[in-house]
Amino acid sequence: MAKVYLNNTLVDAADAAIPHNDSGFLYGMGLFETMRSRAGKVLRLDDHLRRLFTSAQALPINHPYTADEITNAINSLLEANGLSDARLRMTLTNGPPDAEGRTHPTLLITATDFAPYPPEYYEKGVRVVLTDARQNPTDPLSGHKSTCYASRLLVLNAAHRKLAAEALWFTTDNRLAEGCISNVFLVKDGKVLTPNLSAGILPGIARKTVCELAADAGIALEEKDLNVHDLLAADEVFVTNVVMLVLPVVAVEAHTVGAGKPGEMTKRLLALFNEYIAAH
Repeated sequence: MAKVYLNNTLVDAADAAIPHNDSGFLYGMGLFETMRSRAGKVLRLDDHLRRLFTSAQALPINHPYTADEITNAINSLLEANGLSDARLRMTLTNGPPDAEGRTHPTLLITATDFAPYPPEYYEKGVRVVLTDARQNPTDPLSGHKSTCYASRLLVLNAAHRKLAAEALWFTTDNRLAEGCISNVFLVKDGKVLTPNLSAGILPGIARKTVCELAADAGIALEEKDLNVHDLLAADEVFVTNVVMLVLPVVAVEAHTVGAGKPGEMTKRLLALFNEYIAAH
């Protein structure tokens, strides 16, 4: 029986339960992190925890946990499930309120076998579509990995019905923002471009890694405001998250990106990312 970590205890997944009045369940007042482990070690766990704690303070979602406590919980969970290469999800909510209105946080961590994206996605590239929905940088949840995720899933499911791997969002003032579950990068004339955080995008862990890898390799990279014209004029496009790493995009709607195959810069950054994972 698979185990999950729930509120300081490892329990059988079938026995895990949250209160009926948990604020995450009732109101979406929660945060989550999707993580991956290799050889029993979570990729950039410190960055995941820093982002979680920063968002929890901003929203606010009150909790007593420290980075060491959550790290130990994750290690115990992986060991209990006999997992080495795994996909993990950590969910933190404000929990149920008591009679005085004070909240008691819920922390749930789950782990399953890691399932990578199909190899042909990297060999041939994927297609993305554009959504008519708009991202509002002034939304209080903007830039946070909130459990209020329904709009993203609805748009992503619509993209899948169109045989696309992802859908790209623009802001209410028509700036390129991000994907439903990814950050987006463009390559133009040998320079890597990505929307800056002022567009209200999630500060992705894979996004941060790509920016650092580019800097270390001497690859020019700029975070800036981008629009649909920049997107369609790009020589290469790719999207990132910690599961897909660096996923080449060869078509935007009916528009062919570059030569219609994964570009050299995209392949180079993917190779650097894979080397980074192997080394760390």
